[in-house]
Amino acid sequence: MSKEYKYHVYILSNQYNNALYIGVTNNLARRVREHKDGAGTQTSFTKKYKINKLVYLEEYSDIRDAIVREKQLKGGSRKQKLELVNQSNPEWKDLYNEIAI
Repeated sequence: MSKEYKYHVYILSNQYNNALYIGVTNNLARRVREHKDGAGTQTSFTKKYKINKLVYLEEYSDIRDAIVREKQLKGGSRKQKLELVNQSNPEWKDLYNEIAI
């Protein structure tokens, strides 16, 4: 029996919604919790701008697809990223409580 893995591409922001961070992970709840706690592998960028609010996510069953999408989003314009979040989460609410177990 094989276990089906889920991978997530996600966008985090800060409380002012003026800074964005895009990442990929195989455990979204744990990864966002690390950002919220200031633990794990945080970049100086995420620490400096206190980026810890989950505002967007996509789910994939294949890590290669998730990585391709992450790179696509990172390569896109800021306007495209803002439009993506605005379409799915117009209030920019923190989605963490919806995915936390």
